[in-house]
Amino acid sequence: MTAAQPLTIAIAGLGTVGAGVMRLLTENAALIERRAGRPIRVAAVSARDRTRDRGVDLGPIAWFGDAVAMAHEAPAEVFIELIGGAEGIARAAVEAAIGRGRSVVTANKALLAHHGTALARQAEAKGVALAYEAAVAGGIPVIKSIKEGLAGNRIQSVYGILNGTCNFILSTMRKSRRSFADVLAEAQKLGYAEADPAFDIDGLDTAHKLAVLASLAFGAEVNLSGVHVEGIRAMSPVDIDYADELGFRIKLLGIARRTEHGLEQRVHPAMVPVGASIAHVDGVFNAVVTEGDFVGRTLMEGRGAGAGPTASAVVADLIDLARGERRPAFAVPASDLKPMPSAPMDRHRGAYYVRLMVVDRPGVIADVAAALRDEEVSMEAMIQRARDPGEAVPVVLTTHETEEARMRRALARISRLDSVVEPPHMIRIEAL
Repeated sequence: MTAAQPLTIAIAGLGTVGAGVMRLLTENAALIERRAGRPIRVAAVSARDRTRDRGVDLGPIAWFGDAVAMAHEAPAEVFIELIGGAEGIARAAVEAAIGRGRSVVTANKALLAHHGTALARQAEAKGVALAYEAAVAGGIPVIKSIKEGLAGNRIQSVYGILNGTCNFILSTMRKSRRSFADVLAEAQKLGYAEADPAFDIDGLDTAHKLAVLASLAFGAEVNLSGVHVEGIRAMSPVDIDYADELGFRIKLLGIARRTEHGLEQRVHPAMVPVGASIAHVDGVFNAVVTEGDFVGRTLMEGRGAGAGPTASAVVADLIDLARGERRPAFAVPASDLKPMPSAPMDRHRGAYYVRLMVVDRPGVIADVAAALRDEEVSMEAMIQRARDPGEAVPVVLTTHETEEARMRRALARISRLDSVVEPPHMIRIEAL
C-alpha cells in the first residue's frame, strides 16, 4: 500500500503557541497520523528572530523572515497564523495565503472579530478552509461543538467566561479579600496578565471572542461594533463581599442571545447565582454555555490560553484538514451570512445590584426609593449597615427585572442627590 502523502503546513509565529504546536506535532506524531489518516509535516516557519532557542528543532524546515513572503512561496497546503493582531502582517499574510489557494488555521480572535466575514467569503471563493478553533476559549472545543455537535439546534444563547486573566483576578479577590490592583500585580508576576493588561481587564479580548461566537451561533456577519463592553477595573472587594452575602459570584461574562429587539451582545461584570455551574469556574479557567432548542443547556470548561491548550486546538483543525473536512467558517456558507440588527443596550431587561455611599440622615432612603419608583424600578432587597448619624454609609439594593434605560435614569437622578457622596456602582444580575 502506498503511504499517504503528508499534509504540509507553514507556521507564521514561533512564540509560546507556535513552539507548542511544533512540540505537539512531534511528541504525538504517531497518534496524530492515525487520527488524521496521514502525517502532518512542518514545511516552513516564519518568525522575527531566527537565533532564539525555542526548544524545537528547526534544522530541516524552510525559514522565512517575512510571513507574507512565506504565505506566497512556502511549499505548504495549510498556513497557520499565530502572529496576532487585527491588522498588519497577520492580516496581510492570511489574505495572501488564501489568495494563493492555501487553507488557513488561526488563533487570532482580533483578526476574526474585525475581518472574519470578509476572510470567510474570500476563503469560500477560493475553495479553501478558514479554521479557528484556537481563537476562542483555548483548549475548549466550543467552535467544533457549535459547528458539529449542535448543528441541528437553533441556538438561543451562548455565554461564558472567556478571559482567564479576569477570572483569575475576580476569583482571587474573592478568596483573598485583596484589592483589584494587588491581585492584578500578582497576575502579572505569574504571567497571567501582560505588562499592559488593558486588552484583558477592559473586556476587549472577551468582546473579540464573543463577536466570533455570536456569528457562528446565529449565522450572522461578525459584528464587533455591536458588542457592549465593560471591564473589571471598578471591581471592589466590598462588592465581592456583598455578592457573597446575597448568594452570588462576580464574573466577567460575554453574553450573546436573540431578543425581540435583535442580537444582544454584551461583555460586563455580572452577578451569577452561586447555584449556577459557571459560578464555580475559578482561576484561569474558561467556561462556555450554549442553549439550543432541542439539546437544552451544555457547559464546557477548560483552560482558555497557554501553549498546550491552544496548540491542541490548532492541531485539531489540522487533523480535520488532513482528513479532507472543510466546513464553512461560520457554520453556514459565507455568502449566506447576513447582518443581524443589534439590540440596543438600553432595551436590555434584567435585575440589578446597586451600591450607594450616602450620608446617613433622615429621608435618604425615601429619596432613593422615590427615584426608583418614578422609573417603575422595583426593589427586591436592601442592606444598610448602621453608622453614626451624619457619616457616609454603604447602602446596597437589588432590583427585580427592569429595563436598563429605566435603571440608568433612576441612577442618574440618585447620583444628583446631596446625600449621595459617590457615583452609584451598578452590576447586572444574570438569572442563569
